[in-house]
Amino acid sequence: MSKRSQAKIGFITAAGASFLLSIWLWFGGNKEQGAFVGLWVPSILSFGTLLLSGGRDE
Repeated sequence: MSKRSQAKIGFITAAGASFLLSIWLWFGGNKEQGAFVGLWVPSILSFGTLLLSGGRDE
């Protein structure tokens, strides 16, 4: 498995864990914290896209 594939899996796993933590917090009664953690998902995925794009001009 290439390093690029491992990085993709890592970013998707981190985003998924963030999403699940957000749901757990939200339904556990901490709605503000759940919403805050839920905002991490697009940030993690955007950061992963930025790093994996490698600055290539397409």
